[in-house]
Amino acid sequence: MPDILCMGEPMLELNQRPPGPDGRVLYLEGHGGDTSNAAIAAARSGASVGYITAIGRDRPGDAFMALWRREGVSTETVLRHADAPTGLYIVTHDESGHDFTFYRSGSAASRYRPEDVPEAAIRGAKLLHLSGISQAISASACDAAFHAIAAARAAGVRVSYDTNLRLRLWPAARAAAVIHAAIAQADIALPSLEDARALTRLDAPEAIADFYLRLGCPLVLLKLGAEGVLVARPEGRVLVPGRRVAAVDATGAGDTFAGAFLARVVAGDDPLAAARYANAAAALSTTGYGAVAPIPRRAEVEAFLAAEE
Repeated sequence: MPDILCMGEPMLELNQRPPGPDGRVLYLEGHGGDTSNAAIAAARSGASVGYITAIGRDRPGDAFMALWRREGVSTETVLRHADAPTGLYIVTHDESGHDFTFYRSGSAASRYRPEDVPEAAIRGAKLLHLSGISQAISASACDAAFHAIAAARAAGVRVSYDTNLRLRLWPAARAAAVIHAAIAQADIALPSLEDARALTRLDAPEAIADFYLRLGCPLVLLKLGAEGVLVARPEGRVLVPGRRVAAVDATGAGDTFAGAFLARVVAGDDPLAAARYANAAAALSTTGYGAVAPIPRRAEVEAFLAAEE
């Protein structure tokens, strides 16, 4: 079985392109989903990874199955439904920027239930990774995520949790209650500074790190964007500076950080070494467009780190 299991919601992306000479607007197909992105990032960094989700027996579902096969992400724990579609979102652009339209109501992933959780697979893993989105898409998916966390903890499997707050999906108060209940049961917390400020109503990174440590999570990696990451443990804190690159698109950078970090932790790196590696991977992911295509492979990250020394 895979060492890392990621759980959540994949969504097919249709991204608006500039109009052609004939005035027609075309859309570029891509793949989204925070924990799916993290799974691919971990696999590209050399980890053994699988994905836990449900998708439709439709063309978008087929596209995800093909993507995961290409990336070496196990699909043994992917359920497919004939009566529920794979989620979809459309990205449009205008003078004010870009806008997202989501079609996820009633999706296969949103119908995921506690009884669908592959407990045997989780028991055989070394680490389970989830996010706020994994729990925000429906009540049953939220319960399933807690069930998966309980199964992991009972088996001594480490749990990783990325906040990935999306206030379009649920009210802030409920999001904070659920996310913090999950992080209290996690071994690794991966909040972004923006998410954490909204969830905790705190401002200073040190205070936010203290908040999450007090919940009982022993390792907090507060993602600070281009400034790097604050690695916080009960015995102390270390700021790992960000890597400077010619960034063009930060889509998926946080997911890349998560997957790369978990790959190195499972490989045996200590948290600081894993954070330095993940910082470099996340920085490289911003030098291309989209969530998946620019995720670097291990050799690229190691070459980048060597060049910086």
